[in-house]
Amino acid sequence: MALQPRKRVNISLLIPSLTIALVFGVMLWQKHRASHEVPPAPQMRQLAGKRTVVLFFVADGTRLAREARELDPCDDAVICLDDVLEELVNGPVGEFDEALPEGSVINTVRIDGDLAGVDLNRTFADALPSGSSAEMLAVYSIVDTIAVNFPQITRVKLTIEGNDKALLRHLDLSDPLVPDYTLEQPPQNDQDTAPVSPHIKKP
Repeated sequence: MALQPRKRVNISLLIPSLTIALVFGVMLWQKHRASHEVPPAPQMRQLAGKRTVVLFFVADGTRLAREARELDPCDDAVICLDDVLEELVNGPVGEFDEALPEGSVINTVRIDGDLAGVDLNRTFADALPSGSSAEMLAVYSIVDTIAVNFPQITRVKLTIEGNDKALLRHLDLSDPLVPDYTLEQPPQNDQDTAPVSPHIKKP
């Protein structure tokens, strides 16, 4: 009978000790597990590398020339097209001259299969220098820029303030245009300064 109180004392002391040991054991195990787990990646927007585009500007006042430009990535064809044309409007950063007259604005762009539609403001038409060569270089800087960067597009329809039968001084924009990379070639002689195109209006 003398040993029973001693057992009760030992058990009463043992229970809190076991409880404390269990709590510390769980804490140590959780810490150990956390140190070996790979933390989840933070929710961040993944940015891909820059995309290189080709813009057509004017060289020597007589021909088109290519200038490379790096733009931010995009995954929507219409937005990508609008970005490229905005860079064309902004002008060259190198030694070439602007192809589009100052004040030109791209109102809207659209893509329908292999056809791209580009609506320009009235200033584009009104501010073009006189002469068929300047008109050809301006128009085909747009057409060739689109075609070379978007191979799925083979035709470009230009409109002026929504007018799909727009006429420049020398060029008829009623029909879609196909790219013409021969305009990158310098003229063969002094008299051959105006690029030849079937779209030149007849007098």
